[in-house]
Amino acid sequence: MTVYVPEEYTPAEADTLRRYFTNLDGPVFALVNLPEVVKGALFARYSRSSKSLRRLFLDEFVGDLDISGDHSVDATIGLERAEELYEKVFFEYGDDDSVAQLGGVHLACEQASNVLTKILEWGRLMSYLEQSTRYIAYDSRIGGRYRFYRDPAVLSSRFGTRYVGDMDRLFDTYSLLLSKVTDHVRLTVDRDPADSDFVFRQATRAKALDAVRGVLPAASLSNVGIYGSGQGFENLLLRMRANPLPEARQYAELMLHELRKVIPSFLRRVDLADRGGRWTNYLSTTRERTAELVDSLFGGTPVEPAPSVQLVDWDRDAEDKLLAAICYTHTNLPEAQLLQRVRTLGPTERLALIRAYVGERENRRHKPGRAFERIDYRFDVLSDYGAFRDLQRHRLLTIEWQPLTPNHGYVRPSLIDEAGLTEIFDDAMARSAALFDLLKDDFPHQASYAVSMAYRLRYSMQFNAREAVHMLELRSSSQGHPAYRQVALEMHRLIGEQAGHRAIAEAMIHMTMEAPELERLDSERRAEARRGQS
Repeated sequence: MTVYVPEEYTPAEADTLRRYFTNLDGPVFALVNLPEVVKGALFARYSRSSKSLRRLFLDEFVGDLDISGDHSVDATIGLERAEELYEKVFFEYGDDDSVAQLGGVHLACEQASNVLTKILEWGRLMSYLEQSTRYIAYDSRIGGRYRFYRDPAVLSSRFGTRYVGDMDRLFDTYSLLLSKVTDHVRLTVDRDPADSDFVFRQATRAKALDAVRGVLPAASLSNVGIYGSGQGFENLLLRMRANPLPEARQYAELMLHELRKVIPSFLRRVDLADRGGRWTNYLSTTRERTAELVDSLFGGTPVEPAPSVQLVDWDRDAEDKLLAAICYTHTNLPEAQLLQRVRTLGPTERLALIRAYVGERENRRHKPGRAFERIDYRFDVLSDYGAFRDLQRHRLLTIEWQPLTPNHGYVRPSLIDEAGLTEIFDDAMARSAALFDLLKDDFPHQASYAVSMAYRLRYSMQFNAREAVHMLELRSSSQGHPAYRQVALEMHRLIGEQAGHRAIAEAMIHMTMEAPELERLDSERRAEARRGQS
């Protein structure tokens, strides 16, 4: 049974690729022998392309590179020499985590389900780029098959035929809706005479993709580019090996195999029974025991109605602590004494301090300093899975989520109703829920593959005020997806009104309160202008 579909290359293409990628036929591979800027550019392009990374390299990058000196290079050999080099370093410096922080790898992870991508993107100290459902149509096929994960155990079970059939129908519906919604948008949105036909078509297509992506199941395949240190990858692999999802454990072995071609010694603890083995066992046993106990305590508790975005915890003394943190680096006073002094300040002095610290923020990349990290907020959020996927990639925060099920209902975009496609959309949601119900008893972890992204997921997000400035301004931007824009705007409102932290909310001057009719229009205009200058 084939889980991953290999790509085919001509002999000449294979000869070129072999110099820069650690394998030519697997879904996981490392990038080697390339300048860092090329690897970064490849990953940047990766997120907006439907192509595999190796095909993207052949089609769009190799022609601009001088590879004449790389004819003797073969990325699949040289492992023994690398091992000797790293062992020498480890012999001198010992089995220390700090050494494993200094060797990095660009790793491509292809044909991973959207359930797996959230597991891959868990670590804070790594960098990720994921193929976007907002820019790429998912109606294309790989090897003649729609792009969804086919779990071997599910396919070989009595549900295998039903699983493939229902998934195919969901993708059929996605393709139909994408065509009809695109036509509807282009008929109902006026084109600015100053915009080219290309810009208009791209912007309207993007709006349609935003509206219909909720039909896609979580089994939909994605490509993820990861850059991380040896320590980061070690932690990721141990978590994946302890994960109850079979896809995660299988994928961990593929990743380990490729990483050992590049940074072998940094990962030597993964397979040691008394190191990686114990660590993995610790992660799995604590999860299992906690889940069993929580279920015994609260398993039958009914879910009460709650707002979709709740501010559940914040610091009542936040302003005093912020002011003390602002002053700290500019005085010789201990923090406890500073706190006492700032409490005696009047409103004018307090406001002046905050305004001086925030300064004139010309754009959203001008963020206040680390004093804003003194304050934390914790939110409980119920949004569609698509919005969660985008928010989950913010790493300088704590985010944890509950199992993905259809139990919280789904969000149907208003554009679907306006286009007269409500019944088609709802039928797809019913099919998704029915397939989940069919799988959940025999395959409790794989059942999430069946859940369409329009279904809602509950998750908690905890972050400091400095991260709030970054995240809420970014996710409220005019080109943002309506689903996560709504979450960002409500968080901003609650920080200012419920928590009463008006000075912090007012510091976020680059929030976009009103969304344009075509979210991606300005972005497409800028892209066309750049193309005209090149």
